[in-house]
Formats: sequence, structure tokens, C-alpha cells
Amino acid sequence: MSVPDKAAVILLSGGLDSATTLAMARRDGYACYCLSLDYGQRHRAELDAAAKVAQSLGAAAHRTLKLDLTAFGGSALTDSNIAVPTTPSAGIPITYVPARNTIMLSLALAWSEALNAHDIFIGANAVDYSGYPDCRPAFIEAFEKLANLATKAAVEGARCHIHAPLINLSKAQIIQQGHALGVDYGLTVSCYQADALGRACGQCDSCRLRQQGFAAAGIPDPTRYC
Repeated sequence: MSVPDKAAVILLSGGLDSATTLAMARRDGYACYCLSLDYGQRHRAELDAAAKVAQSLGAAAHRTLKLDLTAFGGSALTDSNIAVPTTPSAGIPITYVPARNTIMLSLALAWSEALNAHDIFIGANAVDYSGYPDCRPAFIEAFEKLANLATKAAVEGARCHIHAPLINLSKAQIIQQGHALGVDYGLTVSCYQADALGRACGQCDSCRLRQQGFAAAGIPDPTRYC
């Protein structure tokens, strides 16, 4: 595979945030190699959405890796016996998947080194979010330090950069920027328990944040609801 000099691996879930992150990376001139994870989440609709988003936004490549985190469970997204909450709760919600962003960034790091690419983009956000610990700036900074200790490329002088362009943006600001960049949010799926057609429940935490974001941004919500 011939890889352009300015290439990046983009973690692409198929949701609103990662689609916007891909659009930002493309705006900044990166050839985007998108990586999605089939980790045993409750539905495949977001993976179908990721493929559509990658094509719509001109990704250079898109791969989906299968990694079965249901073997560990511990989350409403990876254990069918745990219900997805539909009312706000205190603390870190049960939809947190143990170490998910650490795992995903590690896989993105492996692919980036194989591609001889030195930039990784993740759609982590620490403003309008569910309080997940692996979405905080301190985590992103720590992982970048790890990446630059752990890889052959970095030891030989090609430092890795972890980009989280949404980290300090509100959901409304994310939507406004993505809208300006031509993101078709109708292709994205954010719901934790979307049906097979990708229609959202409108009740989970992710749906609430998405609805509030579109309302605050003053942009019509294209989400399809059950």
C-alpha cells in the first residue's frame, strides 16, 4: 500500500463526534485511514454508519477489526444482561466500556506505525459527554507519552501525535463545525441501542446529548428515531 507523506489513522465509530473528527482531519490535509472496532457492541448499525461516513468524507481506506470485548463484559454496551439506562445517573454510567479508548488507541497506534504515519485522531470530548475517564485531556496526553516510549518509529525519531480536536468543544460547537465542513449527520448513528435500521431510541444518554447539541446549534436534527 502506497501511503502519502501526510497520513493519519482516524478512529471512526460511526457516531457524530468521530465523523466530525474525520472531516477536520481531511480539512487539515491528511490522507485518512479510518479504523472501526467491532467489539461486541449492542448493535451493528454504528459499524454500517462508519462505512458510509468513511466513503462520504473521502477516506483513503477504512478497516473494521473484530475484537470481542463481551468476553469481559462490565458494560451495558457489551453485556446483554445489563440494560442501557434511559435516565441520567450520578457518577460514571454503566455504558462505560472498560479501557475501550485505551484499546482502540493501541490498535490505531499499531496501524499507524505499520503505515509509517505519525498522527492519530480520536473524537474524544470532555465537555458535553457522559463522564468517561478515557475522554479526558489528561488521558490523551498520557497515551501520547506512552506511544512515544513504546514504538520503534518514535525511538528512531518519528514522534507520534494524538489529536483530539473536539476535546474542549460543546456538542453544539462540534455540530456547527461539522455542518460547515459538509458532514452528513443523517449517516451517523450515536444511539447506544439503535435498531437494525439505525433508528435511535431517543432516550439513552447519547441520544440526549445529541438532541441537545442540535437544538443548541440551531441546526435541524436529521436523526431517525424509532
